[in-house]
Amino acid sequence: MKTSLLPRGASPARISADVSDLVLRRAPGRLWMTGFALALLFTGLFVAGIVHLLSTGIGIWGNNIPVAWAFDIANYVWWIAIGMAGTFISAALHLARQPWRAPLNRYAETMTVFAVSISGLFPIFHLGRPWFFYWLAPYPNRMDLWPQWRSSLLWDFFAIVAYLIVSLLYWYVGLLPDMATLRDRASRRWQQVFYGLLAMGWRGEVRHWQRHETLSLLLAGLAVPLVFSVHSMVALDFSEGLLPGWHSALFPPFFVAGALFSGFAMVLVLIIPLRRWYRLDAYIRLIHLDHLAKMMLAAGLVIDYSYAMELFDDWYGQDPYAIAGAMAKFHGPYAWVYWITMACNVVAIQPLWFERVRNTPWALWAVGILVLLGMWFERFLLIVNSLFHDFLPSSAGLFYPTLWDLVFLFGSIGLFFLLLMTFVRVLPLLSMVELRKLAHRLTRRSA
Repeated sequence: MKTSLLPRGASPARISADVSDLVLRRAPGRLWMTGFALALLFTGLFVAGIVHLLSTGIGIWGNNIPVAWAFDIANYVWWIAIGMAGTFISAALHLARQPWRAPLNRYAETMTVFAVSISGLFPIFHLGRPWFFYWLAPYPNRMDLWPQWRSSLLWDFFAIVAYLIVSLLYWYVGLLPDMATLRDRASRRWQQVFYGLLAMGWRGEVRHWQRHETLSLLLAGLAVPLVFSVHSMVALDFSEGLLPGWHSALFPPFFVAGALFSGFAMVLVLIIPLRRWYRLDAYIRLIHLDHLAKMMLAAGLVIDYSYAMELFDDWYGQDPYAIAGAMAKFHGPYAWVYWITMACNVVAIQPLWFERVRNTPWALWAVGILVLLGMWFERFLLIVNSLFHDFLPSSAGLFYPTLWDLVFLFGSIGLFFLLLMTFVRVLPLLSMVELRKLAHRLTRRSA
């Protein structure tokens, strides 16, 4: 049935066998090998770009004066936003006791860890001397070269590091019982040793489960406010500036909604093909896709409202520079970016009002791709449209991306998929412990 969260007769033993066999006994197919080779190729290009950047400098990018931020910061904001929805699905729905999150939380947490890790690379690459990135941290030093505590960039560093640490801990704590299951079900000696080390002595004792539940709730409670703080701090990187189009109190909630919007889109874009290739229709059902589509639609409507309010603020404030920046979106040199953003983030999500679309996987996948594309263009437009002209016509200048800008964008995507494809071969894609809890809860309810 469409509304059923688990297949009929799903017992703990069947769940353990179905999920663990994907890792322990399923051989990598031709499709996986092809995808892995492509991801490895783009990752190689990414590494080559990093080497060239470190040896030559950021002059290999199209960044210039006045457009000192461009693809690098757009990639940073885009990647860190993608990770937000994973924490929301896993942690917030865990605190809300929503049972339908059970098949989704593991790969959503994994998506968060990988996306946030990749996003943290771009601010470092953007530095003129990236090997001194640790100067952002307030460590004791003899030269009294302390960071500026009133700068949002410093608090951005703290927010990202805290979010990454909490996400890693929450992800690994959830993996512990499943590592023990893989250890016990493995038939090869190296698998028993490998998963036994990752299980860290988990034996399923009562005290183990008590500590596991307590720590999971504690980390979930820490992760949820970090979802809002991280992207609010990213928003303050822009709104503290005095440039037209940036100096706005709307940015923190706007960025948080945008993070959830693009994050839900990535969840759908990833899970729909994985659901088909690994034949997980019995566990990731249409009701899960329907719920994800509704959440993406809700976040998208907040984004659409923010677009309207941004234009209203520009005209209501009667600031001629803000109005000029808004008009540049409509018919300026980057107007094509603005209209692509509107088409992807406003028009493309409207079919999600219909249940038939929400229950059609290929349609949801197409909408998710358009949203990811639109949100990247939205970040690019936000940065470049405010920088290419400010208050003085004499300081105006356009941005033209180079080949290396594209290498870093697509190379980071390749690295993300390389990590993800390695994960699905080595670790369980679904959380066996959460699915077993859900099966037990449904059994008690029907008894």
